[in-house]
Amino acid sequence: MTLTGTYTRTLDDKQRLAVPKRLREQLSEGKLSHVYLAPGTETSLALYAPEAFERLASRLAERTTNRVEFRNYLRLFYGQAEEVPLDSQGRIRIPERLVKLAGLVGDVVLLGVHDHVELWDGGQWEDFRQRHIQTFDEMATQAFE
Repeated sequence: MTLTGTYTRTLDDKQRLAVPKRLREQLSEGKLSHVYLAPGTETSLALYAPEAFERLASRLAERTTNRVEFRNYLRLFYGQAEEVPLDSQGRIRIPERLVKLAGLVGDVVLLGVHDHVELWDGGQWEDFRQRHIQTFDEMATQAFE
């Protein structure tokens, strides 16, 4: 299923985040016991169901090159990625280093983005959205060329 939607949540003092039920259902057809958190782009985090993370890993393995930029990307991506369990209330605890990496403070936004969920600091997401919303039609035209 394609992931969609925008959800605002708040990190608690233990850096736990309630993943909305609708997103949990979209992420996995069965019971979801854990997800993978990894660095995203533009200071976001990417949240993957186990199956989606494995598909991404397979695509990356197919692209293996000897280019230093690719090796460095793999080191930074996998070195910071982490398997994170969901508790009985559908919450995840975001590791401190990933909280810092994404600049998460208080209110956060979860975005369903095709095969993964992006996790943004609320203020950073709003800044990003305001900077790019005016060019949405142009981006759409380029995406479908």
